[in-house]
Amino acid sequence: MSDRSNGESEGEERANVLLVDDKPERLLTYEVILEPLGQNLVRANSGEEALAKLRGAEFAAILLDVSMPGMDGFETAQAIRTDPRASQTPIIFVTGVHITDLDRLRGYEMGAADYVYVPVVPEILRGKVQVLVQLHQQKRELARLNDRLAIANDELAQAHARLQAENTRELQKLNQTLEEANRQLMSEVAERKKAEALLRDAARRKDEYISILAHELRNPLAAMQSGIELLSGNPVHESRLKWSRDLLRRQLKHLRRLIDDLLDVSRITSGRVQLRRERLSLENVISHSLDAATPLIDEKAHRLFVDMPPHPLYVDGDPVRLTQVFGNLLTNAAKYTEEGGEISLTVDAAEASAGWVTVRVRDNGAGIPTDMLERVFELFTQADAQNSRSQMGLGIGLALARGLVELHGGTVHAVSDGPGKGAEFVVRLPLAGAASETAQPASLPDDAGAVASIGPLRLLIIDDNEDLARGLAMYLKETSGHEVRLAHTGQRGIAEALTFQPDAVLLDIGLPDIDGYEVARRLREQAGLREVPLIAITGFSSESDRKRAESAGFDRYFVKPVAYDVLSEVLSTQCAAAS
Repeated sequence: MSDRSNGESEGEERANVLLVDDKPERLLTYEVILEPLGQNLVRANSGEEALAKLRGAEFAAILLDVSMPGMDGFETAQAIRTDPRASQTPIIFVTGVHITDLDRLRGYEMGAADYVYVPVVPEILRGKVQVLVQLHQQKRELARLNDRLAIANDELAQAHARLQAENTRELQKLNQTLEEANRQLMSEVAERKKAEALLRDAARRKDEYISILAHELRNPLAAMQSGIELLSGNPVHESRLKWSRDLLRRQLKHLRRLIDDLLDVSRITSGRVQLRRERLSLENVISHSLDAATPLIDEKAHRLFVDMPPHPLYVDGDPVRLTQVFGNLLTNAAKYTEEGGEISLTVDAAEASAGWVTVRVRDNGAGIPTDMLERVFELFTQADAQNSRSQMGLGIGLALARGLVELHGGTVHAVSDGPGKGAEFVVRLPLAGAASETAQPASLPDDAGAVASIGPLRLLIIDDNEDLARGLAMYLKETSGHEVRLAHTGQRGIAEALTFQPDAVLLDIGLPDIDGYEVARRLREQAGLREVPLIAITGFSSESDRKRAESAGFDRYFVKPVAYDVLSEVLSTQCAAAS
């Protein structure tokens, strides 16, 4: 049977209690336990049946099994919360297994009133349900009182209308004052509702972002795990070794790009981005952007068309950041265009005489709905789930591009005729003033250096991450023949440096005893170590961290993870300069 009715107190309306479990014996147990409450007990054998029951009646409480085949308890609760009629119905989750704090938090966010664990203690379950039933009945009684109050208000309004006709000028003035106060109150209520809607939207977008971020991070981690598993075989075939090594390198690069994008967005939103401006050739910037995006464009077999004006154009900007802007737009176009599509990049100098240049990146891909043309530039925003632009990336690339363009005094906007009709992103930048000298080439990033030939070095690595330190040491020994020693605390590193007298020190900042800044300062105080190159390898990446490192005496600054081949080049360069 699906419903079970019990006796009720005379004059008191029974409340509906929904019992959801795929096991009939448990449903029978719930009914036996709750029968003394005298309420109307309704059965449902699945999440789908529960939703159907909720559409047909109002319920005081829902007893919901977490582990059910098909739609489980959490999914059922999420669906219930989307039903306006049942969205506020309290839920008691029933579970026979231990759940994590995150699962419990997830349940409370979906409206869980409480948890009950199997085997069920009858008195506890009966008490919890009784409280919810009483609250429901009180709520219904309150609604009835509100209805009576509404009727009374109507009657009062009619009496007020009659009195108003007979009132004196003073009463009319008082009425006007009351009306003004009421309008102000309604305005405040409307503003509050608007604010609540914005908060709900922000919370929804945050939840969507966390889900997308987890998806994006798990993809490269899963790929890296497969590579590691292949390398764990014995013996490892040479072809498998090369494939696994290339896979790990690609996925590590992808993870680093995700983290860098997140950090860049954080810096932009907090106003901590500092542009390193110089006079740049726009053609050089776009060339570097094409280099960054070409692998993905080639992978998807797109046709790329580039149209540049015959004469050079110069902008005053940060070469790395502008390269990032156009690289993001080209990558965005490549992602959201089906294989074999067309992408074009056009530099329009029609407004050059007015001091402006326009760069257009166009694709014939998925397109953008009209209502999303502005929202795609908001943080963590993607197109509708029905659109193929959804669930690809973190949804921060375009927000990052707009933030960087605006820091350069420019604008960016999107144009599209709708889904399936392609999209165009238009960047408008101010041109640099006329100058007689030719534009300087784009600056190299911090972790690049010239190659210098030098013999084996005596190197000291100070890092509390033993795996990272040993791996780096093995690489430096095997590839360059360097003599490497390790220390995992600041104090131990200082002592090792005094006895070992290294040619260079690779130093982490976040050490467990004293930080890397203090280690650097103490090393610089030693006569034999004042000129030894100090190279920071750290997870701290802000501009203030770099300045602190420079003040402490560091010569170079790398943010983890660092490319080992680049590090080797820098070691050779720094040690050659110090010798």
